Amino acid sequence: MTARPVTQADYDRVRELHAQGVSRNEIGRKIGRSGRTISRLAQELGLSFERSGATAKATEARKADGAARRAQLHVDALQAAQKLMAQMFAPALVYNFGGRENDYNSTTLEEPPFADKRNIANAIQALAGTALKLAEYDKAAGSDDEKGMLLELRDQLRAARNQARSTDGG
Repeated sequence: MTARPVTQADYDRVRELHAQGVSRNEIGRKIGRSGRTISRLAQELGLSFERSGATAKATEARKADGAARRAQLHVDALQAAQKLMAQMFAPALVYNFGGRENDYNSTTLEEPPFADKRNIANAIQALAGTALKLAEYDKAAGSDDEKGMLLELRDQLRAARNQARSTDGG
């Protein structure tokens, strides 16, 4: 099977769709060409599908969304742990099904039995550990941002110093 020759109409359509912000693969679907052909035509036309600015903004938005979700999970985990802590010393309904007729029996105790308290304590520990890990993650991520900001400030100060030296003659 031979490839269909590229026409001026193909070049025109690639230029038009590219100007509209259509992706390389979508242009290929619209005009019935492969992505590789679209890339070659775009290169010949001096066009690029590089969207580093948009990608950076999308990445920052995704990071911010993740930080907000982690913050909410942190709060939720601490609230759940606090609720469980209250249950540890609150009256507890204990029940059982048993006997030949599978009868239901229940009673209310001043506090949960020891085994239940142990299970509650394990759940509290898991929730508190989750909250701590979320806080540590965000603290570590924040320090990277702070380091980046400080490094950028350092570079700007060096550039200003070098410019001052060059204008002062030494």
